[in-house]
Amino acid sequence: MKTQGFFVIGTDTGVGKTRVAAALLRAYVRLGYRCVGMKPVAAGAEALDGVWVNEDVALLRAAGNVQAPAERINPYLFREAIAPHIAAEHKGVTIELPRIRAAYEELARQAEVVVVEGAGGLLVPLSPSRDMADLAVALGLPLILVVGMRLGCLNHALLTHEALASRGLRLAGWVANRLDPAMAAYDENLAALGHRLPAPLLAELPYQVDMTPDQAADRFAPKRLTRLLSEG
Repeated sequence: MKTQGFFVIGTDTGVGKTRVAAALLRAYVRLGYRCVGMKPVAAGAEALDGVWVNEDVALLRAAGNVQAPAERINPYLFREAIAPHIAAEHKGVTIELPRIRAAYEELARQAEVVVVEGAGGLLVPLSPSRDMADLAVALGLPLILVVGMRLGCLNHALLTHEALASRGLRLAGWVANRLDPAMAAYDENLAALGHRLPAPLLAELPYQVDMTPDQAADRFAPKRLTRLLSEG
């Protein structure tokens, strides 16, 4: 089959993009596909046995079933857990979209499904003139939006969709990740998003601090995931 990629974005930072990206990888692995995750830009790392490791990147590597060099899975790794463009400035580095595109293309030669996880929200800056939306455009992938279900999620989700549509990006689906177990009118908020977002709800993830990628993968319907691949 032709390699299919997805770009996972969020309504904000800390809304569960890594959980969803890893769950998608596990779900597609179960369906028999060769899968690999990619996090083009990661900020925040710890030294383990002399190697700098980002927790999100490590989780994505473990969720896939295709082995690839670290520089392809994560072309830009910064030690400071701050905005990517600021971390890059501190290190004297420029985040270059062609380099990320080349790494993605190498991964696409090895796998049937590539799940790319963004950093922060859609308009997080990567340089003085580029942001995460520009990266999504450069990769040309359909987007999966992770909505952090809490007060304010309607505005954040709809603004994100308006921004991605203005860049010519396509929303393939969205995931509701419950961040606030006591969120008032949860069902009504979910219904409002379903009515306004022009893409299917792929999964609802309940509030659970220690949910594993495999547990999250259980929430995705195999038929829906197969259809996503065919829709390209």
